[in-house]
Amino acid sequence: MKQGIHPEYREVVFVDTSSEFKFLTRSTAATGETIEWEDGNTYPMVRVEMSSASHPFYTGKQILVDSGGRIERFRRRYGQKATAPAAAPIVEAAVEETTESEQDE
Repeated sequence: MKQGIHPEYREVVFVDTSSEFKFLTRSTAATGETIEWEDGNTYPMVRVEMSSASHPFYTGKQILVDSGGRIERFRRRYGQKATAPAAAPIVEAAVEETTESEQDE
């Protein structure tokens, strides 16, 4: 490997901000924060919004994580424009037309 071109690969603590789950692993992630780990050593700390402790796939339940008001912006932008009941009368009308034309024959 060439010297001086690779980032430092070191032990880092990742903290899930939604569940306060912490784990120690090795990474090149740059951070200015540090945390004292269970073994008494101080490690760099990286905050993450989601980990296996809070992700719906791993937990089996839906957790709403709204970072920066994304959900509210979505609701303001799209509101209740698209609704499923609007499609129902079209289907019913098509069924009625079919039964009337079959009756005429």
